[in-house]
Amino acid sequence: MSKRHSAKYKIDRAMGENLWGRSKSPVNKRSYGPGQHGQRRKSKVSDFGLQLKAKQKLKGYYANLTEKQFRKTYDEAARRKGNTSEILIGLLEARLDATVYRAKFVPTPWAARQFVNHGHVTVNGKKVNIASYRLRVGDVVEVKEKSRNMALVLEAQQSSERDIPDYLELGDRGFSIRFVRFPELADVPFPVKMEPNLVVEYYSS
Repeated sequence: MSKRHSAKYKIDRAMGENLWGRSKSPVNKRSYGPGQHGQRRKSKVSDFGLQLKAKQKLKGYYANLTEKQFRKTYDEAARRKGNTSEILIGLLEARLDATVYRAKFVPTPWAARQFVNHGHVTVNGKKVNIASYRLRVGDVVEVKEKSRNMALVLEAQQSSERDIPDYLELGDRGFSIRFVRFPELADVPFPVKMEPNLVVEYYSS
């Protein structure tokens, strides 16, 4: 198992939830935490503990963003007018790698980051290989012609594990997507409950 996949499954075990709703998740077999103490009775978690877990879960979902990347996104959300928790979700979903994953160009957020970094997609016809690139409303993301027959692309498109949300508009035989609008929490098809309001409390405390 590669380090990338191993790390992904470690997050699932640590959180005790199947973050991406995948059939391969070890949580489907062992719902308790990792390590020799994983099956012990769980003690009551403090408010800080709940806030920390909410942050780690959301950060981990997006292919385990670094704390620096995540905090930068939060700080921008906090600067904008409106509900910080909703804006945070919108900014995370506007990342290029997140959109590539939502569009079902690839099977996982981890694969999406690598797919973008390796130059397999364009934004409005221009090559962009920065996973954290933030899309604007109306931007069109497309898989390059030579990359459309890659095994992981075909696997993702044939998968029935997830649907494409309505803030994205599919086009060109499933190989392009238009970013229609910034979503709110209720719009995003997270397989598990996300609590960005607790993330706001974490950073505000």
